[in-house]
Amino acid sequence: MVITIFSGCEKYDRVIDSTETSACSGDFLRKYFDLQCQITKETEGFFPPQAARAFAYVAIASYEAVVHGIPNAKSLAGQIDGLTANDLPLPENEKAYNWAIAANAASAEMMRKMFDLNLSEQNMVKIDQMEEANYIQMYADYPLPVAERSVAFGKAIAEALYQYSLTDGGHQSYMDAFQLPFEPLLGEHCWIPTGATLNPISPYWGRCRPFLAQNVALTQPPPPLAFSTDPNSDFYAAAMEVLTQVNNNTAEQEEIARFWADDPFQTCTPAGHTFNLLSQLLEEDDATLAKTAMGYAKLGIAENDAFISCWKSKYVFDLIRPISYIRQNIDPNFNTVIGTPPFPAYSSGHSCEIDVGEVVFTELFTNGDGKYELSDRTGLQFGFGIRHFSNFADMSAECANSRFYGGIHYQMDNLEGLVTGRKIGHNVIEQIEWPKVN
Repeated sequence: MVITIFSGCEKYDRVIDSTETSACSGDFLRKYFDLQCQITKETEGFFPPQAARAFAYVAIASYEAVVHGIPNAKSLAGQIDGLTANDLPLPENEKAYNWAIAANAASAEMMRKMFDLNLSEQNMVKIDQMEEANYIQMYADYPLPVAERSVAFGKAIAEALYQYSLTDGGHQSYMDAFQLPFEPLLGEHCWIPTGATLNPISPYWGRCRPFLAQNVALTQPPPPLAFSTDPNSDFYAAAMEVLTQVNNNTAEQEEIARFWADDPFQTCTPAGHTFNLLSQLLEEDDATLAKTAMGYAKLGIAENDAFISCWKSKYVFDLIRPISYIRQNIDPNFNTVIGTPPFPAYSSGHSCEIDVGEVVFTELFTNGDGKYELSDRTGLQFGFGIRHFSNFADMSAECANSRFYGGIHYQMDNLEGLVTGRKIGHNVIEQIEWPKVN
């Protein structure tokens, strides 16, 4: 039996002989993910795949730091690929722990490790200050040995997960986001540079180890439409559809394209947007520490695997972007609403990652019907307005359509991305044993 102490959550005047964590708020964890958004935006090398990976490991560290304080919960060790029970430390039997303090230490330490060599001194100080301020609040009047033991456990969890991360294929990928040398495929259907960036981002990312193997092996989309420059072909029609949409966009559609663009180094990337949404939803739900940690872990695993799966299909099919095809074959003066990212078109990373969000949000916050009056406020920090949705499906559909309105994706890219994301989201919910929490 592990004894749990809660402080900085709901005050008790005695040690609680229980593994119940429902009395503790997850507020402090949300602050870490808010900070991670800022750091992602400001740190060189954190393109969408790298950002999703960093969010995932911080989320998993937070969860593993509290999992022993959640009734009937099971560690991810033995459930996600390559992580065994022997890889993670266990709390000492008959010893008291403060799981909030453990999660505080694990989150801070893992964030430092994920941004590592590219973490600025200023952002290092922000992490240190957040960890210290949380610790002071949580420690309160409880015994120092309990606090120190909890800190040590949290940091041990972070170190163990960091060692696990070293073998996933993405370690320090922020130092070499273009994974050079890379020899692109040649052919009229193939991706070509669409701007000043001459090399595509992370062409080997599809080889990274996912947290669930089936999230890559069993989610690959079918081939895109057969490439053709024939004006009577389906492919030409798909490109014409993009051209027609861009030429006839409403002001609202152009705003949607910009709102969901989530460009790296201007925002905290698509994964960061979806994590920001989760933070907002957890705040609205007044979520406990248990639900908060579990929610971030579910989304983190799904987001990480979504980018691995999507990036694999991108470089298998290596499909030319609409702007290149249209300029070569239809209208040499065509321009997009937003910038085209430097990697192949099929399928859409935005569509894939937002639909894992839809699945996770539906499972966490609804009775399964996806209905939730959502006002997405996450863009306010980047100068955008608030977007309103009556359910999570409408949210994910708008995100996917934004890439079409922006002129940077064919609709087949978006539709297949949504399908892949939905499969991955359900795999994460259904193939991992998660606790029932309030």
